[in-house]
Amino acid sequence: MRLYPPTPLLVPREARQDAILNGFKIKKKTLVFVNAWAIGRDPKSWENPEEFLPERFLGGCDIDFKGSDFELTPFGAGRRICPGMSTGVATVELLLANLLYSFDWGLPDGVRTEDINYDTNAGITMHKKNELSLPAHVHF
Repeated sequence: MRLYPPTPLLVPREARQDAILNGFKIKKKTLVFVNAWAIGRDPKSWENPEEFLPERFLGGCDIDFKGSDFELTPFGAGRRICPGMSTGVATVELLLANLLYSFDWGLPDGVRTEDINYDTNAGITMHKKNELSLPAHVHF
């Protein structure tokens, strides 16, 4: 969700008053878009930002996805955080746990990890340009 947020641009916000953000003047009533895609790839916040390293979130990670750390905002932040976040996270955790428990996963014959294409199509939501195929084998 850091590298591929569900919505690369979060819902726009309207400035309630004139403000200055990082030296930029933002006038009252200006629509402001938060670029979650760029935040997740910011080298000031992430070491090796383009690499998928899930272990960076294990043990001792100070960054939380629940909207209080602005380095990772897949569900938005503040008062307008996604109301379905808890349900969505619980559903994904349950689904993933069941899939990992029930199957052995691997790449198709002849495909190496280096051959996987991670390119995405730009849009309101992010989709892979090429489907990822991971054959599942029941291990019971």
